[in-house]
Amino acid sequence: MESSAGIAEGGRSGVTSLVTGLLFVLALFFSPLFLIIPSAATTGALFLVGVFMMNGLKDIELNDITESLPALVTILSMVLTYSIAEGIVLGMLAYSMMKICTGRFKDMHPTLYVLTILFILKYIYD
Repeated sequence: MESSAGIAEGGRSGVTSLVTGLLFVLALFFSPLFLIIPSAATTGALFLVGVFMMNGLKDIELNDITESLPALVTILSMVLTYSIAEGIVLGMLAYSMMKICTGRFKDMHPTLYVLTILFILKYIYD
């Protein structure tokens, strides 16, 4: 996520990665200091990140239930599972199921069929 955000902002050279790596090494020395901050104190920052992420909501086609319902599932799943990855997986499964159940097979890329099967197997055998 952070890598694609950096590229989108113009950081295409190796210098960007080098600076980021150096800052992470520097942060290792300060991590004991940051551990004394209670997790509740980070709530404000996380709230702002959520607000910034809401910018993409304006692009959702709300008149199409096969587009809007999976977006809602994704958003709610991220919040309720405390995991961005789980939210994305459940949103992709909801998208696939909505397209399949409404007979709109051609709207899906073949890769999404493979991912859907793999994600279902993940939940079956997890």
